[in-house]
Amino acid sequence: MGDRNATSPVGLHRVIEPAGALPQAAYRLDARPDVGCDEVRVRVELLNLDAASLHQLVTKHDGDGDAVRAEVLAIISERGKMHNPVTGSGGMLVGVVEEVGPESPLGLAPGARVATLVSLSLTPLQVTDGLARWDGRSEQVPAEGHAILFGRSIAAVLPEDLRPELSMAVMDVCGAPALVARVVRRHVAERVAADGVAGEPVRVAVLGAAGKSGALSLAAARHAGLELGATVRTVGVVPVEHEAALLREVGLADVVALADARDPVALADAVGTALGAPADVTVVCVDVPGCEHGAVLATGDGGTVIFFSMATSFSAAALGAEGLAADVTMLVGNGYVPGHAAYALDLLRAEPAVRTLFERRVRPPAD
Repeated sequence: MGDRNATSPVGLHRVIEPAGALPQAAYRLDARPDVGCDEVRVRVELLNLDAASLHQLVTKHDGDGDAVRAEVLAIISERGKMHNPVTGSGGMLVGVVEEVGPESPLGLAPGARVATLVSLSLTPLQVTDGLARWDGRSEQVPAEGHAILFGRSIAAVLPEDLRPELSMAVMDVCGAPALVARVVRRHVAERVAADGVAGEPVRVAVLGAAGKSGALSLAAARHAGLELGATVRTVGVVPVEHEAALLREVGLADVVALADARDPVALADAVGTALGAPADVTVVCVDVPGCEHGAVLATGDGGTVIFFSMATSFSAAALGAEGLAADVTMLVGNGYVPGHAAYALDLLRAEPAVRTLFERRVRPPAD
């Protein structure tokens, strides 16, 4: 790998194969623990697998947790990172900073407990405990080992008022609410510019609304409207009644719709009925493939579709929109918006409904 002191801020020096690839696209990374001049080594405490990756693995192994655990270990061992070869995704982690290179720009100090805000699919990672405390079915994975952050990685020190598992659950999806808020603000501003007043409400549909990114997206849409003195009407779309009952109980969405996001016509009908018109903004937070056409069909002309699911086929989305003659803007949620972690944590603190959903989802750590 050459002189470790000659590091690349984007991690090129850690790529084993293929040469010249960036770490996320690379097949295999060097996860050795020695730290380069601008790197940081983190002692791993918890991994968080992204929802699409976990769903794929659990489905593949028919819910056999031991088999899922064995495959995750094999992926990490072979690739030097947690990079699901089917979904192309990974997740993120929480750990304690062990060593900081003298030229690291991340502002981290040894002993700080941090959450990495970059994907495990590009983070050099070694696991040393065989994931023995993990059941192979939950997103949060107790683990021992180490991870390496590059000069252009992103990490946030965990807040003291939230337990680490809850903070990690929020930070895992913190790019979603920040981007939703930005897009909703833009739609409000465009409406005011055209009409002189906010006028009709901005209509927002969130698919997979009972999940982590879905709940935060609903809250972000509401708060974006309040900030600008505009009305935002939201529908939370879920596929099963127990999730619909949960959303109704906490009151996070203005209306809850029961629909399979993989059925384009049924989804569009459900959204249109719930909102009184097609959505101005549709946010896709599902963890299964096949929801692209429904999201496009549920969105009105001039609207925006935001894809946060790693199960999305972007070719299907583009070709589907073309085939439907849909005048919509489609955005890929890349997980990063400046200030996204602080914004998501503030939503959790401010919205009891979001806090309730996250507390129910995140189990206390095993003894």
